[in-house]
Amino acid sequence: MSTSGFRKTVNRAAPGYARPGDLEDPLRGLGAALTRYRVLAYVVGTGLATLCFVGVPLQYVAGIPQVDSIVGPIHGIFYMVYLLTAVDLARRARFTLLQMAAMVGAGFVPLLAFVVERRVTKRIRATFPEIDARPAAEGPPAPG
Repeated sequence: MSTSGFRKTVNRAAPGYARPGDLEDPLRGLGAALTRYRVLAYVVGTGLATLCFVGVPLQYVAGIPQVDSIVGPIHGIFYMVYLLTAVDLARRARFTLLQMAAMVGAGFVPLLAFVVERRVTKRIRATFPEIDARPAAEGPPAPG
């Protein structure tokens, strides 16, 4: 297999890891990835807190399983999307495996998602201060 064939295979298997444009603009998409991660961290953290502090007590103490049966699957779906956004952000920000594991594990412990989200946001903004200076929409300028 040739070198270019190998690169094409790697790009298909792990998109985004070896794109040529990353060298010209290493911050491309980092701000949007951070925003996606922050939103989903709050959604997942709120869902897990609702499950643990409202749903489970209602189910086992009061015998009302409706909160658990509704919020549980919704939290599970959002957690899967959260995993994808956490891995995407960790890849773009070049986090270590331990840092990425902390982001992933934050969805398992109630209220930890909020703490980890603040630390990740603080670390990224300290490492890449240009993110806040960049325009929110990186598309073509609006007509007018």
